[in-house]
Amino acid sequence: MARCLKNENNMANDISSKAEISPKAQIGDNCKIFPFVYIEDDVVIGDNCVIFPFVSILNGTRMGNHNKVHQGSVIGALPQDFDFTGEQSECLIGDNNIIRENVVINRATHHGGCTVIGNDNFLMEGAHISHDTKVGNQCVFGYGTKIAGDCEIGNGVIYSSSVIENAKTRVGEGSMIQAGTTFSKDVPPYVIVGESPVQYGGINNVMMTSYGIDEKVQKHIANAYRLVFHGQTSVFDAVLQIKEQVPDSPEIRNIVTFIEGTKLGIISKM
Repeated sequence: MARCLKNENNMANDISSKAEISPKAQIGDNCKIFPFVYIEDDVVIGDNCVIFPFVSILNGTRMGNHNKVHQGSVIGALPQDFDFTGEQSECLIGDNNIIRENVVINRATHHGGCTVIGNDNFLMEGAHISHDTKVGNQCVFGYGTKIAGDCEIGNGVIYSSSVIENAKTRVGEGSMIQAGTTFSKDVPPYVIVGESPVQYGGINNVMMTSYGIDEKVQKHIANAYRLVFHGQTSVFDAVLQIKEQVPDSPEIRNIVTFIEGTKLGIISKM
């Protein structure tokens, strides 16, 4: 039988008596927690969250409002990192995220560090977000996608199924990674990448249109990437050409800043 627990604001939660929840955990208003959920001491869950059966939410997790976590997922799991020595760290999850079955999200490796999942993300079955990775808003992680530690992922990124992103790489906003792709270098904003080895496959017009990016600006973005991926110069010289030849816009500046900030290099030319 379920039990209705009231918090300080006198708002009832629907919590199964078969769930194992630490009395030290903080549960927000109007949450529904199903049987066989396990929640540890140092956990904060916001309002209007739904936690389905057999979910584990572990120490260091800070979850916002209106999240749904489906069966078998583990949130705030210990980092799978040989440098981990048991330090306290965090896993921060924003609002309105859908976390489907058997997803694993690790907390950070070191004290003061955090893994971050923003708002309005959709993590499909079997996705794994590793320690210290930072995810923006409105991203989609397809079935079985694996994100290694210390990655940075911008807003609106779409991963198809079975993508593997290796450690310390970055993906710029509005990009799409096609199914089965493995990559170890940075993916710039607004592009589509895929194949093996990974290659640039054009700009992501669909995502840019949904963002409200003007058609003329989209053409400027395409021209910028022609210089980067089809030019006969180095990436460094291509960036100089973008600054000189492509009309300025926030999106073009975003591309330039992203490429100039790369430490691992960007994905290959065609």
